[in-house]
Amino acid sequence: MKIQKSFAQSVGTLYLVPTPIGNLEDMTFRAVKTLQTVDLIASEDTRNTQKLLNHFEVKVPQKSLHEHNYNERIPELLDFLRDGKSIAQVSDAGMPSISDPGHELVVACIAADIPVVALPGATAGMTALIASGLLPQPFYFYGFLQRKKSSQKKELEDLRNQTATLIFYESPHRVKETLKNVAEVFGNREVVICRELTKLYEEYLRGTAEELIEYLSEHSLKGECCLLVSGATEIAEEEVFEGTLKEQVEALISEGQTSKEAIKSVAKRHNLKKQDVYKEYHEL
Repeated sequence: MKIQKSFAQSVGTLYLVPTPIGNLEDMTFRAVKTLQTVDLIASEDTRNTQKLLNHFEVKVPQKSLHEHNYNERIPELLDFLRDGKSIAQVSDAGMPSISDPGHELVVACIAADIPVVALPGATAGMTALIASGLLPQPFYFYGFLQRKKSSQKKELEDLRNQTATLIFYESPHRVKETLKNVAEVFGNREVVICRELTKLYEEYLRGTAEELIEYLSEHSLKGECCLLVSGATEIAEEEVFEGTLKEQVEALISEGQTSKEAIKSVAKRHNLKKQDVYKEYHEL
């Protein structure tokens, strides 16, 4: 067990600073002050962050911290913090660690007894949720789904009985295909797409999955999207199968299936490898 007293430490502090997801006026006074007073800013992309720093006249130096360099960068940042200096960690937009880099540095700091202080601020999922019209509680934030269709459908199958409102992030170029998978796995649920959040062309598309698929077949979207899906109202009951794996295979064979077909069917119903069922059936 560890206890962190955030503001009673002699070592440096890691500050997690959310940045605007579109509108620069969403930057908080505290976030600006923190960026102005830390010794270093760890940025997902130093070029993007520099635009923000220039706008708020922040002169603090940056170092990049992203998914491709965190293994080498984190030890360097830990040494910096152990020397009593402070770091602000930022992503390109929104809350660090939420579908963005940052988590690995947080874990490393906690392990090293370096305080981690999170500042409240902009995050796309919560912002879209409360204006979506879907139930705000409970909600299940998922982030980005897998791009490959089969992998994405497997993820959605695992979420099919989730009764909470589901929050996904998606590219405008993939959102229509993702919606097709949502409709296929979940059925025709209520869906909301929010794009260009906090920007001039902010837009909410509300309707059923089928209505939005039809709309997207004739309209293209721009800007990163939040995809929100209503939770399940009817939970599918799991089918219960009696008998051992061998007995289930034998039962299917008695119904006319070949042993190969029966083994495949039993493996599928229990989400097992066919080889495992084969061994059980043949008592190997």
